[in-house]
Formats: sequence, C-alpha cells, structure tokens
Amino acid sequence: MTKLITTFALFVITLLSAQGQQSTMESTGGKFEQGMGKAFGLWGEGKTTEASDLFERIAAAEPKNWLPNYYVALVNTTTAFGTKDKEKINLLLSKAQNALDVEMGKDQNNAELYVMQAMINTAWIVFDPMTNGQKLSGPTMGLYAKAEAIAPNNPRVVYSKAEFEIGGAKFWGKDTKPMCAQIDKAIELFATFKPETPFSPKWGLDRALEAQKNCK
Repeated sequence: MTKLITTFALFVITLLSAQGQQSTMESTGGKFEQGMGKAFGLWGEGKTTEASDLFERIAAAEPKNWLPNYYVALVNTTTAFGTKDKEKINLLLSKAQNALDVEMGKDQNNAELYVMQAMINTAWIVFDPMTNGQKLSGPTMGLYAKAEAIAPNNPRVVYSKAEFEIGGAKFWGKDTKPMCAQIDKAIELFATFKPETPFSPKWGLDRALEAQKNCK
C-alpha cells in the first residue's frame, strides 16, 4: 500500500496543474464561469481551503449543477492524500463526502461521481490500510464496476479502476499486466474524450502516462 500512497501523492500534483490551469484559461462569460475560474485559480495557487469554500458558495447558488460540489469533494480529497494528520484528514474527507452525497442523492447515473466516491474511499485506505483496507477495498471495486457500466469509455473510469487494482495487485504480489493493458486503453481514450463543458472533469492523462511508464 506504500506504493499506492506514492502514486496518489504524484496524482494530486498533476491533477491540480492539469485541471486547474486549463479551466482557468477557459473561464469567460457569466457569473458561474467567472466564479469557477476564480476557484480553479485559487486551487492552482495551492489555496485549497479558499478554493473549496468558493466551490461551496457556487454550489449553493447553482443547485442544479453537479460540478461545484464535485470539485468541493475533489479539492478536499486530493488535499487529504497530502496529509497524515488524523484530525485534518477526518475534516477534509467528511467535507468531501458531504458534498458528494448531495450530488449522489440527485443522480445515481453519473460515472464521475462514482469515481469520486472511490477516490474518497482510497484516501481512507491510504490513511489507515490496516483498518480500512479490507473494509473498503471490495466496496471501492464495486463503485468502479458501477462507473464502468455507466461509462465504459470514460478514460478516468478506466484509468482509475486500473490504478486502484494495480495498488492491490502489488500489495498481494499479483500480476499487473492486465491492469497495465487497461492503462494503455485509458490513454487511447483520453486522446478522443471530449468533456461536456469547459469545467467538466478532464484530469488523469498525466497520471495515466506516469502509470504506463511504471508498467514498463
């Protein structure tokens, strides 16, 4: 599981730069776009608390849009991967879970939300593998199965599932070739994937390329 921790530490760094910079550049137009662009800018500067708070305010103002709460969950979960303080992790992952629960309550047919829930679970596993590994590994694979059933060609679904499986396979000393083949598939899917809006999730390619190198 230590390898899984390292993997996610790298993942956090690349995610922040890729998602944040691109979305900031694309933010023009109305209040929603400007607010989202500002929140991504704060996140890109490492001001995670301020970014999370702003995404929360946007979520309250735009209850029909799932993206602000998704990013509340994403900001807090990725921040949790970078800390070992129990109290802070509890606070971050509780905030992430609460925001995600709001959106899951509205829509159970969004693959990105299942991937997000799997990431929250993984953060708990990484924090305390002995307590949470056995308890959450099965449910997390179940979440990826649901995401895959909804969006089999979403590169984040394919990549994240494979990455999680690689962490488990390395831990148990199993062959990672099948998962590495899925990483290759995800990279191909990233090449053609078109996000629905400028602020829809688009992260993952950098990490997939890094995972591909590790597979070699």
